[in-house]
Amino acid sequence: MLNPADDALAARLPAGVLREVTPAYLEEPRGRWRGHAGLVAAPRNTDEVASVVRACAEARVAIVPRGGGTGLVAGQVMPDGPAPLILSLERMTALRGVWPEENVLVAEAGMTLQAVRDAAEGAGRLFPLSLASQGTAAIGGCLATNAGGVTALRYGTARALCLGIEAVLPDGSVVHDLKRLRKDNTGYDLRDLLIGAEGTLGVITAASLKLVVPPPNIGTAMLQVPSPEAALTLLALAEGRMAGGVTAFELIGGQGLAFLAEVLPEIRQPLPGVEWSVLVEVGLPEGMAPEAALEGLLMDAMERGLVTDGVIAQSGAQAAGFWHLREHIPEANRRIGAVASHDISLPLSEIAGFIRDAGAALSGEGVRINCFGHLGDGNLHYNLFPAPGRHRADYDDRRKALSERVHGMVVARGGSFSAEHGVGRLKTGDLARWGDPVRLAAMRAIKAALDPLGIMNPGAVLSAAG
Repeated sequence: MLNPADDALAARLPAGVLREVTPAYLEEPRGRWRGHAGLVAAPRNTDEVASVVRACAEARVAIVPRGGGTGLVAGQVMPDGPAPLILSLERMTALRGVWPEENVLVAEAGMTLQAVRDAAEGAGRLFPLSLASQGTAAIGGCLATNAGGVTALRYGTARALCLGIEAVLPDGSVVHDLKRLRKDNTGYDLRDLLIGAEGTLGVITAASLKLVVPPPNIGTAMLQVPSPEAALTLLALAEGRMAGGVTAFELIGGQGLAFLAEVLPEIRQPLPGVEWSVLVEVGLPEGMAPEAALEGLLMDAMERGLVTDGVIAQSGAQAAGFWHLREHIPEANRRIGAVASHDISLPLSEIAGFIRDAGAALSGEGVRINCFGHLGDGNLHYNLFPAPGRHRADYDDRRKALSERVHGMVVARGGSFSAEHGVGRLKTGDLARWGDPVRLAAMRAIKAALDPLGIMNPGAVLSAAG
C-alpha cells in the first residue's frame, strides 16, 4: 500500500515504469547497509527517465539511481530520511551502435559491462575496462563511479574510456552529448563532471565508449617477489622491456593466499604459501611472442634478485586459472569477514614505505592484514581481519578508528582514501575530513547549481548536512 505522497507521485509517472519494491533494490553487496524506498521506477528510454526525474522534482522526492547494484560504498542505497524513488536503469540495455573503424561503441546505461565487452569483441574490438563484477555491473554505474579495475595501468579508468554521454539533469532536462569525437574544445566538459559524480548531479542514460584493437599476443605469469619494493622495481623493468605492453600488474599478499586456501581450497595456487607475488599480463603486437618475452623478463629479474620463482602460463586455460585466483580473493575476504576494508591509492614511490610502516603501526591491534590490488596504478585494497579465534564483532568499537588510522597514513603520503570504489555514503566523513576545503566548496557550489532541490542521491559523496 502506497502512502498518499507516493500514490500522488506514482500517478505522474509514465505508464508501466513502476516496479515492486523488492529487497534486491534495497541491498548492497557487503550487507552492511540497507536502503528504503517508496517507489521503484524502471524507465524504458531516456524520455521516460526525464519524465520520472521531472515528476520527482515537482514532488520534492529524492531519487537514488541504480545500475547493477555492485557498488561497495553504499551509493546505491539510502538508509535514512524520507523514502526516495529508486530509479533503476535495468531496462535500458540497448546497444545503440558500433563503429569499429572509429573504435567507438554507444551503449545505454543499463547494459552490463560484460555485454559491452561482448559487443566490442563481436566487432573485432576490445572494451578494456575489466572488473570481477562485470557480469552484473552496469556501464552507467561504472561511469558514475569512475570504475578502475585491473587494466587501468594501460587503458585508464572508466573516465578515460568515455567520449561522450547522454544524461538527465535534476530538473528533467536532457544533456545530448553522445559525441564520437576525440577532440572537442567547446567549453565546460559536462561529461567529466557527471562521470564519478555517483548520481548526485544527474542520471547517465547512455555513453559513447572508446574501443581498442585487441593485442594479438597475450601472455600471463605469476611471479614470486621478495618484497613490495622488489615488485615495484620489477614493474619498471617490465614496462621497459615490454614497450608499453604491460596490461595488468597485480600485487598479491600471502594473507590473501592463506584465506583462499582456507575457504576456497578448490582454487589451484601456482605459488602456494609465498609472502608476496605478482600477476602480470602483457599484450604484445604481431611478431612478439609473449611467452618468450615473459621468460626473458623472468630470467632478467631473477638475476637482479627481484623474482625468486615464477610460472608462465602455457595456455589460455592456465592464464584464466591465474585470473580466477586473483578474482576470488575478494570472495575469500567476504567469507572470512573483514573488520575494515580500504580502497586506497598512493604514489608508486610511497607504496612500499606505506605497507611497511602501516603494518608496523597496526601490529599491536590484533588484526590480520590482507594487502593486494592494482600495483601498476598505485591502487591497493588494504583490508583488516580478525586475529585467529576472534570475530568481527569483537572490533565493532574500534572499526572506525582503525579506518581513520589507515586513511591518515595514506593521506600523509599524498594518497587517496578512495581509489576506485567512490565515496558513496560510506566515506562522506572521510571526504569532509581529508578533502581540500576549497575543492569541497566548489563541489558544493556545483551541486547547488545543478541540483538546487537536493533530490539527486542525497547523502552520497557530499554529506546531507552540507
